[in-house]
Amino acid sequence: MAKSFSESYKNAGVDITAGYKSVQLMKKYVDRTSKFGAGDSIGGFGGLYPLDMSELSEPVMVSGTDGVGTKLKIAFLMDKHDTVGIDCVAMCVNDVLCVGAKPLYFLDYIACGKNYPEKIAEIVKGVAEGCVQAESALIGGETAEMPGFYPEDEYDLAGFSVGVVDKSKILDKTAILPGDVLIGLPSSGVHSNGFSLVRKIFHIGECDLNQKSEGLGGATLGETLLTPTKIYVKPMKALFEKVPVKSVAHITGGGFYENIPRSLPYVFGLRIPNKNVRVLPIFDLIQKTGNIPEHDMFNTYNMGVGMTAVVAPEYADEAIRILKENGEDAYVLGETTDSKEGVELC
Repeated sequence: MAKSFSESYKNAGVDITAGYKSVQLMKKYVDRTSKFGAGDSIGGFGGLYPLDMSELSEPVMVSGTDGVGTKLKIAFLMDKHDTVGIDCVAMCVNDVLCVGAKPLYFLDYIACGKNYPEKIAEIVKGVAEGCVQAESALIGGETAEMPGFYPEDEYDLAGFSVGVVDKSKILDKTAILPGDVLIGLPSSGVHSNGFSLVRKIFHIGECDLNQKSEGLGGATLGETLLTPTKIYVKPMKALFEKVPVKSVAHITGGGFYENIPRSLPYVFGLRIPNKNVRVLPIFDLIQKTGNIPEHDMFNTYNMGVGMTAVVAPEYADEAIRILKENGEDAYVLGETTDSKEGVELC
């Protein structure tokens, strides 16, 4: 790349040599994911992934794509960029899990106003950490320097995951019956949804994000909000291997009222006793500070439940045991009903 330099392009705001430096700095993080099947493709035109379908009789590819959203504003203000990559991976691989698939590989896309190689490397550090947690290879990505389109100190981050599942093991929500058990897996916090409301409530940009809060157990508001989205790949893979799971929901934007019904046949509803929901302190603080109605809270946030799974009653105890053995303090959240009213919080 010794001859690759354009003074004219640099004067227009794009330094292509910064892009080369970013790639060099991020390689050590990307290499952490190579054990999951990545080819040596960083810096090339396409990401390589050796695909072994020998154990699948009828493989089906599954894809999911998402970004981090306005949670990035918190990262900008705190000048902390090594965790939002985990959010980006999580938002994609957790969706892929909802089909019953195993995530295989991931690619990211970073668009920025100015390419600061060290900052880009920090972002990719988080992406690589998310891929390690998701047992996925980081096989490539793109960094686009876009002066005049983004402020110099800001960026956007998105990506996509590709997974695979045997056709016979795709989760079948039509198998759900009234009286089936809804199991909840705890979230790590707000995850990556509802941050436009969070920023309005707390006047983000004007408040002190580094001030500790008694309501958050002594943690600061900033670090609590930046807590990365939990990745559920390992515990859910263990569950899929041992228990016939009927459906899974990733609780993202739209909260309980939008996401859980997507994992149910339209002819059934779901009853969740309020006392069963283990609401995290950050949601109590959001609701109290913003005077937000309970319905709106459950229709915007995960409220402490990042993922749900539906199983027959006879498998509920075993499912919870397996999830706990794999680090998830899962619990019975509710049950399916013959109502067509969707989610009923009672």
